[in-house]
Amino acid sequence: MKENVSTRLALTLLVLINLFNYIDRQVLAAVEPSIRAEFFPAVEDPQTGKGQEPANAKFWMGVLSFAFLITYMTTAPLFGWLANRVRRWAIIGIGVIIWSLASGGSGLAAAYLVLLVTRCCVGFGEGAYGPVAPDMISDLYPKDRRGQVLAWFYAAIPFGGALGYALGDGVLKATGSWRAAFYVVVPPGLLLGLWCFLMREPRRGQSEETTSSPLKQGPQRRQRERWSDYLLLLQTPSYVLNTLGMTAMTFAMGGLAFWAPGYFEERGAAPLWGIHPTTAFGAMTALTGLAATLFGGWAGDWLRPRCVGSYFLVSGVALILAFPMLLLMIFLPFPYAWIPLVCFVFFLFFNTGPTNTILANVTHPLLRAPGFALNILVIHLFGDAVSPAIMGAIAGVSNLSWAFGFVSIMVLFGGILWLYGMKYLERDTLLAPTRLDP
Repeated sequence: MKENVSTRLALTLLVLINLFNYIDRQVLAAVEPSIRAEFFPAVEDPQTGKGQEPANAKFWMGVLSFAFLITYMTTAPLFGWLANRVRRWAIIGIGVIIWSLASGGSGLAAAYLVLLVTRCCVGFGEGAYGPVAPDMISDLYPKDRRGQVLAWFYAAIPFGGALGYALGDGVLKATGSWRAAFYVVVPPGLLLGLWCFLMREPRRGQSEETTSSPLKQGPQRRQRERWSDYLLLLQTPSYVLNTLGMTAMTFAMGGLAFWAPGYFEERGAAPLWGIHPTTAFGAMTALTGLAATLFGGWAGDWLRPRCVGSYFLVSGVALILAFPMLLLMIFLPFPYAWIPLVCFVFFLFFNTGPTNTILANVTHPLLRAPGFALNILVIHLFGDAVSPAIMGAIAGVSNLSWAFGFVSIMVLFGGILWLYGMKYLERDTLLAPTRLDP
């Protein structure tokens, strides 16, 4: 399919929204120590006379991330179902406006419970966006280009996350208030949400209609999916194995992103070249994650005509290589620990484009949005929704180094699952356009 101005504009808007999506998420992590100090103040130890943080403080801060993701992953299936029934740009626009207003509300929270509610509202808004955006990109771009295009879309994850760290840390230092960090993300979010209502809706399945795929009149024959069709997702080995591997990867990514500032503080990491460790980690994640995401998408597309299961291959190998890097980070002292940490982040983000391309390629166009929604539910329910709280609980009885050691096991498990999925990918990709009955 020839890429036109309208297609490029749609991709640009979706990438920008995803960028602010992850800025909003990581602002919380960047200012987490300040929020924890306000809502869980230190209690004086009668024996030592020194202030001591409540033992469950880290756990309850991890619950904030859990509450956001619980709302996000449970509402995503609803919006995935709606995506085949109402205008998709309207769903995205409403979602972006809701999460932007809720982010501003986080800054107004006067108590922990209020902050918890606003993070749930952010999750509701993002649930409207998460499954619909990659579904539209799949309609705009054919299979031979999806890996690279989805890599650009998901490159907003490391870059936006890094900007969130930098923004939160910078605003906190400039104003002395963690609340201001949430206020600054509201205006651009509202503008992006309103922009969505001006966009033209892409036709369902249009990218398959321009290839040699056997889909042909599929989307026109049946305009709505049936509930029984969802069983096809669970009967597709590539979809199941990919989702399980992404769950393990998301567990690691969510835990690392949330607890990195606390880990640097616990390990006594000194400023790197005069830059605060949290800010340095944000900059490193932006550059390394961006390069890894783009290169991973290119590698998957380049290997596709040369190697069966290429998207699984590049993802699995990268995640297995990430395993020893995380262990080295734990055992090496800072500043030497920065070297394996950079390598770990690179390998962790290398799979982002390929794995989401797998989701798009092995699902029928009518099941793409629901398929992405189900994937979101699973990877967050068993991934980053629970990893911050689990790691916080482990750290509460030991330290964050032991918590990251547990994460390394999940990374290795995910890589093995992806390598196993290689043998199913080509068959499932060919069958996807024919899986729905008229």
